[in-house]
Amino acid sequence: MTLFLQKILCMSKSFYVTTPIYYPNGIPHVGTAYTTIAADILTRWHRMKDGGNAFLLTGTDEHGQKVEQAAVAKGMPVQAYVDEIAVTFKEAWEALDIWYDDFIRTTESRHVQTVLKFFRKLMDKRDIYKNYYEGWYCVSCETFWMESQLVDGKCPNSECGRPVEWLKEEDYFFKLSTFQERLLQHYEKNPGFVRPESRMNEVTSFVKSGLQDVCVSRKGLGWGIPVPEDTERSIYVWIDALLNYLSAIGYLEDSPQFKKLWPANVHLVGKDILRFHAVIWPAMLMALDLPLPKKVFANGWLTMGGSKISKSRGVHRNLMELVTEYGPDPLRYFLMREASFGLDLDFSEEGIIRRLNTDLANDLGNLVQRVLSMIHRYFNGKVPNPGTLEVGDTSLRQLAQKLPEAIDSQLEELRFREALEAIFAVVVASNKYVDETAPWKLAKEKNETRLATVLYTLAEIIRMLAIALAPFLPRSADSIWKQLGREGLATRQTTEELVWGRTQAGTAIGTPTALFQKVEAPGIHS
Repeated sequence: MTLFLQKILCMSKSFYVTTPIYYPNGIPHVGTAYTTIAADILTRWHRMKDGGNAFLLTGTDEHGQKVEQAAVAKGMPVQAYVDEIAVTFKEAWEALDIWYDDFIRTTESRHVQTVLKFFRKLMDKRDIYKNYYEGWYCVSCETFWMESQLVDGKCPNSECGRPVEWLKEEDYFFKLSTFQERLLQHYEKNPGFVRPESRMNEVTSFVKSGLQDVCVSRKGLGWGIPVPEDTERSIYVWIDALLNYLSAIGYLEDSPQFKKLWPANVHLVGKDILRFHAVIWPAMLMALDLPLPKKVFANGWLTMGGSKISKSRGVHRNLMELVTEYGPDPLRYFLMREASFGLDLDFSEEGIIRRLNTDLANDLGNLVQRVLSMIHRYFNGKVPNPGTLEVGDTSLRQLAQKLPEAIDSQLEELRFREALEAIFAVVVASNKYVDETAPWKLAKEKNETRLATVLYTLAEIIRMLAIALAPFLPRSADSIWKQLGREGLATRQTTEELVWGRTQAGTAIGTPTALFQKVEAPGIHS
């Protein structure tokens, strides 16, 4: 195969990122937003890197007993209820500037038909068979548990702990046990399949301990996809939900989009649903003779006061109120900067305020406003023509030129915090450069050539920062871009623009305005 053909085939593929699809048993909260923001940042970076060739999928998981119970509690028909809640998720993602390509709902026909196709195909292959099930079931988690897994006779999920029910019924089973060796071989050949590494070790140990066939249907459950030719039973909600990654991109029709996107590059999931995604889901794909996703990343939980943020447990914070109070970018920044992705993050509004006032308002906002204000004051609002570079100019330029590689290498491993640290290292260095070069003194001394070099250097740094920040702080990046007098949007630039020297001398800049407003009061809600 020629190098040219390899390049064409490579470009024909698209970087495919997914979030878990969320239960609509309540409106979205800040914990729900955590994974979605991470997925948005990753996809935005790959759109910049690959010329727009990336795809983000999110959605809602609308079947199952838990959703049905939530609808009954509100006195609504279930379909009307999930229709209403799905809208709140779309509104929340719009408010947070989540740029998704598709929003899949498991009640959609395209999804239902895909699930039915999967079930029929595996029944024909005898990978799904009928047998009697007798054991414990947690309604809240919609999960079957072995007695040895129970904790004090209750659900072993640390975030649940509710009583379980004893079920005895004839159901359908997926032959998960037959895929044990194939899964272990895949983990060995692809050690980066599950990340972080500690989660890969956890998954491998679980599979080595022995896999059992899993029940994939429930009898008498009204709100779900009926088993083909057996309307007394519904397909287990987790089997149904996992197939969204295929149904949304055209698996049913074997579409060109499916061929372009599958296998997924990254499934982002919470650590509590890792085994479904790293064990059951790969086995399902093996049964379908489909390639496996390249990476499953289990992020940590958002906690409040040491407890996982959870709608069902009443530990959460209204997402839309947070966006209204602090703005989307400060919230996005706090969530991605406060802790390394993969570890738990303790959410606090004091933390948002601290990051907003220091990193964003003081460091980034102040840099942009004072540099652009000096260009207005000393050069009539036009970027000056630089002279000979000195050591300090070159050092700052070299630091900025390392940004593309630094961001890319960190985001390759989903190190969002570390990528932001690399960007803000340039912000901090630029503020130090302003203090050391003291443009106001150069102006007073009428050293116009040196003043022009310093302010050109800073204008170019700010342009590069706008592009680098675009995946993380899209609204702020576009505001900086506009203030620089640039055409288009920072969020529509590619990494080809993230190089030194693209600012033209004589460019008229816009009116400098504050990017962020400091918050003096805590504004904590009970």
